[in-house]
Amino acid sequence: MRMGILSMTAAAAVLALGLTACGGDSGQTPAGSTAQPTQKTGKIGVILPDSKSSARWETADRKYLEEAFKAAGVQYDIQNAQNDKTAFQTIADQMMTNGATVLMIVNLDSGTGKTVIDKARSQGVATIDYDRLTLGGNAAYYVSFDNSKVGTLQGEGLVKCLSEKKAEKPIVAYLNGSPTDNNATLFKQGYDGVLKPKFDSGEYVKGPDQAVPEWDNTQAGTIFEQMLTSQPKIAGVLAANDGLGNAAITVLKKNNLNGKVPVTGQDATVQGLQNILAGDQCMTVYKAVKKEADAAAKLAVSLAKGEKPQATGSVKDPETGQNVPAELLEPQAITIDNVKDVVADGYVTKEELCTGDFAAKCTDAGIQ
Repeated sequence: MRMGILSMTAAAAVLALGLTACGGDSGQTPAGSTAQPTQKTGKIGVILPDSKSSARWETADRKYLEEAFKAAGVQYDIQNAQNDKTAFQTIADQMMTNGATVLMIVNLDSGTGKTVIDKARSQGVATIDYDRLTLGGNAAYYVSFDNSKVGTLQGEGLVKCLSEKKAEKPIVAYLNGSPTDNNATLFKQGYDGVLKPKFDSGEYVKGPDQAVPEWDNTQAGTIFEQMLTSQPKIAGVLAANDGLGNAAITVLKKNNLNGKVPVTGQDATVQGLQNILAGDQCMTVYKAVKKEADAAAKLAVSLAKGEKPQATGSVKDPETGQNVPAELLEPQAITIDNVKDVVADGYVTKEELCTGDFAAKCTDAGIQ
């Protein structure tokens, strides 16, 4: 595995120019801290993918990464490409021009991500794939959750919900994530592993199966409406995240089927959790983003200091066959029985979740 070599010249240039992170820390000691800033630490650039496919990128990942970088006293620049591939590459170029010695990206697709990683490597900038693996990119590190396990939890959750509905030979539809996102492929591998045996045995019937380009929730609604028109007896929906799940639920509501047709999700968004409280969504998958952000920030800070940190595991890039050093975290299935765990963990607040009609439902769910 070829590792990105930190450019000490670039790091020195950052210090000489006294560059300030966009919306971030200028390298000064955080308020209330007695720790002294590390004068020889380089600058860290982070590119988030969008703010539309999932609320988590801006409400959770940005927040937790900022907190971790500030605590470490490092300079950083976090920007969002807003699903624009050209902007993604431009942001990366600007970050490296402005002295970033470490680049952490959530790719929009592997092609764009690889272009950015290749250019970073050529300039001696260390790279981290955050949440999504860039196929063929050979980033120095990869930090994410066990995404096959995420899909397995979704499949198991849907089976449990269909069992509770006492559905006989239920028709199950798939709303898969973006075909350009390797995570979506891993999620599908996970839930296929649970559901395919049931299709093969005739216990379940395989319904429409379609990917949603760019995780676009509007397109997901259109796609699911077409699915339901062609197959009105859909009895369960494996939706790859909460946004896609909510798109399906919106269509089900129009047809007075919400609550009758179990729908899955992922990300434990406020909307997804409220859908669970309302009985319209049967489960979601909680990924403790703070743990993911903290693990990625720890690697990034170490790289910015010129160190070569050791990862606890690795994943094989299916395109190159090479092992990428990786930190993989454990996801958790969330149903009405343990929605309170997400609040207790601080990922969402009671004030955000338990608004209006949801106040009584939160009380019933044991949310304090």
